Amino acid sequence: MSFDYDLFVIGAGSGGVRAARIASGHGAKVAIAEEYRVGGTCVIRGCVPKKLMVHAARYAEDFADATGFGWSGQQKARFDWRAFMAAKDAEIARLNSLYIKGLESAGVEILHTRAEFAGPHELYLVNEERTVTAEKILIATGAAPFVPHNVPGAAFAITSNEAFHLESLPKSMAIIGGGYIAVEFAGVFHALGVETTLLYRGKQILRGFDDDLREHLSREMTRAGVTVMTHANVDRITRHDHGLGGYTVHCANGETVQAEEVMYAAGREPYTFDLHLELAGVEMAANDAIKVDAFNRTSAPHIWAVGDVTNRAQLTPVAIREGHAFADRVFGGRDIPPLDYSIIPTAVFSHPEIGTVGLTEREARARHGAVDIYKSTFRPLKHTLSGRGTRMLMKLVVHPETDVVLGAHLCGPDAAEMIQLLGILLKTGARKADFDATIAVHPTAAEELVTMREKQPATD
Repeated sequence: MSFDYDLFVIGAGSGGVRAARIASGHGAKVAIAEEYRVGGTCVIRGCVPKKLMVHAARYAEDFADATGFGWSGQQKARFDWRAFMAAKDAEIARLNSLYIKGLESAGVEILHTRAEFAGPHELYLVNEERTVTAEKILIATGAAPFVPHNVPGAAFAITSNEAFHLESLPKSMAIIGGGYIAVEFAGVFHALGVETTLLYRGKQILRGFDDDLREHLSREMTRAGVTVMTHANVDRITRHDHGLGGYTVHCANGETVQAEEVMYAAGREPYTFDLHLELAGVEMAANDAIKVDAFNRTSAPHIWAVGDVTNRAQLTPVAIREGHAFADRVFGGRDIPPLDYSIIPTAVFSHPEIGTVGLTEREARARHGAVDIYKSTFRPLKHTLSGRGTRMLMKLVVHPETDVVLGAHLCGPDAAEMIQLLGILLKTGARKADFDATIAVHPTAAEELVTMREKQPATD
């Protein structure tokens, strides 16, 4: 059978773009379809614009901290939301053009349209109203913000998508959720002067993270002025009448929160909506994620999936690695081993930020029984003069018999930068003795990682 393309990629996000470029470099005829903007969630309305917002928000803290170091006059500083948004949009447009240029330079055909399955090898291009064929297909459609359909008034809320395009900063905001997206936006908006309330239905924010990290960040956010409400299960959202503007969030326990803007940040779900995967024989899990094996192959032998749409590790670098490996295996003939998902360093750009890699204490105890814990909380040197009450947390989880460091968890300034290097150490099986034998860099926060000696009690 003759096909229009050797490879057709659905979704021009980080994983799809990398796979398309590498496959084309191996000599394949490749097309990629994108219904929004080339670059995907991370570049267009995710990691990159979010980090720019984090930087903008931190200046508010820096101006306040400068007083303790002898600076004055910064109290007159004024934040211009529209100016920031214009600068942010210009940078996103620049990155979008670079992604397009990279694909074009690699010889990939870009189709600015939604693509849906019309058969095992057939794809219907919605905007162009035509069907094309491909020998092999890669699904890289990512994930979309979750908004519940069973909560009356949920449609009044914005998501992270709309948060990047607000025309003005609201005076108050209620953010529903307790994951990394929720805590990141709560920190940003609060630092920019928005009265911010975080509502989470569970016992503690950041489910799945180390318990000490969760407790520490919650305390720090509360100390900074964010209202953190747990056991707050939202059952409806109502809009204010009589031209007052704003909304009321109603919780099942009777508590209410009034805010000018409401944001749902309760996770992301795989974006498989109306792809008609059944026409291609692609099986899905109960959560609408696409089932794949260790090599990202779906139940259809000629179709693969990478990135958030598989709902394994919703992280941009993971999607990129998966996409690159797929192209090298399938079109480059290379023997690339499966990706190890057990040790993936990651960061949460909260206020203060989190860096984490490896097993949490709870996971380590479930897997290995007793473990050794090394933990320290301290005031960073900067804040001895700034007067800010922020404290930093560092924690190592260690196997008591092998001395191997199983997990590292940080919360405080530059935690994200430190965790990247700690990820290398844990990946190579570093022992606590290796940390102890390393000379400290003084004065730094990171030196605490190589000077912790006393074992700490287990977290209850």
